[in-house]
Amino acid sequence: MSSNPAIQTDAVIIGAGPVGLFQVFELGLLDLKAQVIDSLPQVGGQCAELYPEKPIYDIPAYPIIGAQELIDNLMAQIKPFNAGFHLDQQVERFEKRDDGRFTVVTSKGTEFDAGAVIIAAGLGSFLPRRLKAKGLELVDPGHIHYKVTDRERFRGKRLLILGGGDSALDWTMDLANIAEHVHLIHRRAEYRGAPASVQQVRRLAETGQVTEHQGLIMQVVGDAGRLTGVEIMDLERRKSIVEGEEALVFWGLSPDLGPISDWGLALEKKQIEVDTEKFQTSVEGVFAIGDINTYPGKKKFILSGFHEAALAAFGVQKYIYPDKRQFVQYTTTSPIMHKRLGV
Repeated sequence: MSSNPAIQTDAVIIGAGPVGLFQVFELGLLDLKAQVIDSLPQVGGQCAELYPEKPIYDIPAYPIIGAQELIDNLMAQIKPFNAGFHLDQQVERFEKRDDGRFTVVTSKGTEFDAGAVIIAAGLGSFLPRRLKAKGLELVDPGHIHYKVTDRERFRGKRLLILGGGDSALDWTMDLANIAEHVHLIHRRAEYRGAPASVQQVRRLAETGQVTEHQGLIMQVVGDAGRLTGVEIMDLERRKSIVEGEEALVFWGLSPDLGPISDWGLALEKKQIEVDTEKFQTSVEGVFAIGDINTYPGKKKFILSGFHEAALAAFGVQKYIYPDKRQFVQYTTTSPIMHKRLGV
């Protein structure tokens, strides 16, 4: 229990990714205050932690926007609502009280007295799926990468990119322009990325900038701590060495709900079941939005999460103030909205 008094708030939002940040905005329009908790040391969720330089093409009105730019814009958008941010900490205690409010305590001892809880934790406490192979312990881990934060590091290098999804293809296309050579290694010939990206990678292979390999990673090869390559076994069970000095592993994320799995919420395959009216969970007053929830027809788009945040805000308002009349006000015309937005 924290020695400091509990922070009173309308809603605690667990997760500071793009959907969690937009939830602050939607609550703010309804004059509801929010406190945001995230296990990462910075806001932005996957966008900031795993692919800050990655371009995003499906945000309305932005033909292209960088992942970090999207987060920066969301932070600017929610500034009028003065949300509290509590980063680099996880929720360790969660309790619904007899009065219908919630006690939430983090790993740093921060305590909240919240009217509602909104879980926007993405894939949970997500971690990249890591490379596990013989010989890995003999190589300096600084040569094995699970995200790109400084692309210049790879200029003029021989790169091994492991994976066949969008992240692997995106970085293959990008780094092929500055690397000495890129070896793209995937367990099968078919990629899981966007068709246009697959075509572009094939074109790079035709020009000789990229070499494609199909097979499983059997062993990491190194010399005095340096990475020199990986041994792969192809689909015909033939083994060969693919030489490279830096490896980038894009095998997706391993989702882990962490303590959330013990909160008594109805789950389906590590995702939280919600309704589609207000995105409330099986526990009244607890809502879940974004990648962490599931419902019939669910699609894991940032756009979907934004929609869910809008309806969840009305659900939160109804839960906290059940007798308050609800009506929609438009930000373009409502003086009340303009006042709340500071315009």
